[in-house]
Amino acid sequence: MVCGAGWRFAKPGGLSADQTRQVLTTVVYYLLLPAMVLEVLWSADIGLHSFQYALLGMGSIVFAILCLWMVGSLFKFEDRRMGAMILAAAFPNVTYLGLPVLEQTFGSWARSVVIQMDLFAATPLLFTVGVVIARYYGEDSVEKPRTLWLFFNAPPFWAAVIAVMLNINGCVAPVWLLGVLQKLSAAVVPLMLFSLGLALSWKAVTVRNIPYVIPVIIIKMALMPLFAMVLVGFLPIVGQYRAAAVLDLAMPCMVLGIVFCDRYRLDSSLYAMAVTVTTVISLITLPFWHSVL
Repeated sequence: MVCGAGWRFAKPGGLSADQTRQVLTTVVYYLLLPAMVLEVLWSADIGLHSFQYALLGMGSIVFAILCLWMVGSLFKFEDRRMGAMILAAAFPNVTYLGLPVLEQTFGSWARSVVIQMDLFAATPLLFTVGVVIARYYGEDSVEKPRTLWLFFNAPPFWAAVIAVMLNINGCVAPVWLLGVLQKLSAAVVPLMLFSLGLALSWKAVTVRNIPYVIPVIIIKMALMPLFAMVLVGFLPIVGQYRAAAVLDLAMPCMVLGIVFCDRYRLDSSLYAMAVTVTTVISLITLPFWHSVL
């Protein structure tokens, strides 16, 4: 992450941080992440607990949406800011930061928790409820908006569908294919962290945005993980799986939300500041929640 942040200032080869991040995230999204999804879900223990992860993730995200909506309604925030704040408070960085943190903290088995939390909870809500929120509070300048189905027509989803089908039918991965998938998967974590560092922009941190970022920090970094801890108590998720799932929901703001802010003309600078500030604060809050869990 520090290397990515340093790239923004050094610009090696004349490449800006935004240009570099776009290329790297495209490679990860279309090649490396699908390979990891296929490798992990092909051999993962998929069953009722997958539905439980989805319920935990969706319940926590909806809770954060309602919390920020109530705060925004009380203080009558401007629509552009309101939309950006809801997206920032509700959707955690479950994959780009959650994957390396959980894998390093709990072990390689935690990758399955992250991928299921992402594909079965965070991403479906993002491309349905998240899009509705962005459209409602922003502006849709495209004459014919893309259907929601096109958002799901993405490589990680198809990789998940194929992996689940192979898993359920008891197909065994060939050794050579498993080796290829493992080599591609190994590049996901360092590139995700480097890309996250590229996305951090200190220019977006402004005094005028502080009053709007504070509610996001409180909800995202404190109330949402606390609610997840309460909710998971009603689900039969036990042991380290419970700790990993809740810790994944305690991650800072999702980087992808900046795309929605740009697309629907929400307050992009406010969202970028929320990403930067919550990511830095997470260096303190994540160890705290880990010790509590």
